[in-house]
Amino acid sequence: MLMRHSEGMDAMNSLDELMVCKLDTRRRQVEPCTMVIFGASGDLTSRKLIPALYHLRKERQLPEPFRIVGFARREKTSDIWRQELRDSLGKNARIQSLDESVWNDFARQIEYCQGDLSDPGSYRRLAEMLAVAGDERLRQRVLYYLAISPGQFVEVIRHLSEAGLLGKETRGAGWQRVVVEKPFGYDLNSAQQLNADIMRYTHEQQIYRIDHYLGKETVQNILMFRFSNTIFEPLWHRGVVDHVQITVSEKLGVGGRGGYYEEAGALRDMIQNHLLQVLALVTMEPPVSLEAEAIRDEKVKLLKSVRPFLSGQIDRQAVRGQYIAGLVDGQTRAAYRNEPKVNAGSHVETYAALRLWIDNWRWSGVPFYLRTGKSLALSASEVRVQFRRPPSVLFAAQCGTHLDANSITLRLQPNEGISLRFNGKVPGASVEIRPVRMHFSYDVEFGAYTPEAYERLLLEAVAGDATLFIRRDEVEAAWEIIDPIRTDWSARPLTDAEFYTSGTWGPSAADQLLAHAGHAWRNPQV
Repeated sequence: MLMRHSEGMDAMNSLDELMVCKLDTRRRQVEPCTMVIFGASGDLTSRKLIPALYHLRKERQLPEPFRIVGFARREKTSDIWRQELRDSLGKNARIQSLDESVWNDFARQIEYCQGDLSDPGSYRRLAEMLAVAGDERLRQRVLYYLAISPGQFVEVIRHLSEAGLLGKETRGAGWQRVVVEKPFGYDLNSAQQLNADIMRYTHEQQIYRIDHYLGKETVQNILMFRFSNTIFEPLWHRGVVDHVQITVSEKLGVGGRGGYYEEAGALRDMIQNHLLQVLALVTMEPPVSLEAEAIRDEKVKLLKSVRPFLSGQIDRQAVRGQYIAGLVDGQTRAAYRNEPKVNAGSHVETYAALRLWIDNWRWSGVPFYLRTGKSLALSASEVRVQFRRPPSVLFAAQCGTHLDANSITLRLQPNEGISLRFNGKVPGASVEIRPVRMHFSYDVEFGAYTPEAYERLLLEAVAGDATLFIRRDEVEAAWEIIDPIRTDWSARPLTDAEFYTSGTWGPSAADQLLAHAGHAWRNPQV
């Protein structure tokens, strides 16, 4: 008797559930601790950190007990700060409805310490507050989150050390860790100096350099996609791959971040960290284990394999641009130079595209194209692995360029998923070939709530797992790649050809960057 289709699907789903491999047993367990947030009144705290911690509390993933202490200059009581955070949570688009019982339980863990980052007396008050915790574990284990300007990192760490709140050597079951936001330095020299200054008061294992891109589910899935599926490994090398495109496009302009963007630009803001991190995960060799240092070792090896940009050749390997007025979704978008806090004659790039070469055995001769920009046609992040065209026989001999090359696309956001593009026959009497797509969708397959990047990253920092954080040599290797381009661009103004209309895909020079090698950008489709 034949099994009905629905019964067959149920049986397959049951088998899939039996095949689930749970790796959580190897993860470090979260321990009761105190989290001190410097910059407690800032946008990052109210918009990202507190919502992430609230969700972790709601999902019962935070340790018990757990304490949050906000440190900022503004005078206010703990009750006032709690109410401000409560109001901000209510406006958070990801929180459909605030669970009052969860919030009330969560709010009891929150306290506020008023203080100035440069005042030693403020750190003594912080020490007194930390010392009165009812549970010894909350006094012994402290996570410091520096949601402040990078220029203040060393000052805060020095004051913490002098107040006896942070030390290189921790006795017994205690520990102190420090989470720092990007940008970590503004070039190679400043990054090296910042690392050296911080290491005077801590050791490398205590520093967690955060890049929120590494907390995204789809970015984490790159390693699982590559190293838990044998069918893809034979395809992942120079003999089959023609080129790779990594796109992180943003429909929004700089908005109120004009002052920051004037200092950073697209190269520092996006490529030095986010895109190079994605590149490393896509191209690194298999680590010897799933331990943090093994994975980070392979990422550093990859970044050090990127061919240096040579002076005098950068204009053939790197393209920049700046958006001018145009239409985005039918709405008029002002030029970058007319945005708030932007210099009227600014030459800062809001778009950057690079062609990279990785000089190792696996990827020798394969070009990697990275691009990012503001005020583009749509917002999307994806990696497209474009395979070589079939040999010019059989179908390819007759179809020529009309026979599309195969590709695998890792969609990081939105509509997260993985697509395999191949050619198939169009049904009917005529013989027609067209590209078709086999697609895996996170939403369709799992249909579950996808946690925000900061939820995963905060949980890993509490657990002491540095896998998703950036190591010192990793930061410096990334700056070594970017610095020659930054130096070249800062020495000359933008030309007319480097401006692009808002709502398009960037300057025409970016198309030429690929056209010289017979390639073309494959724009994301949402």
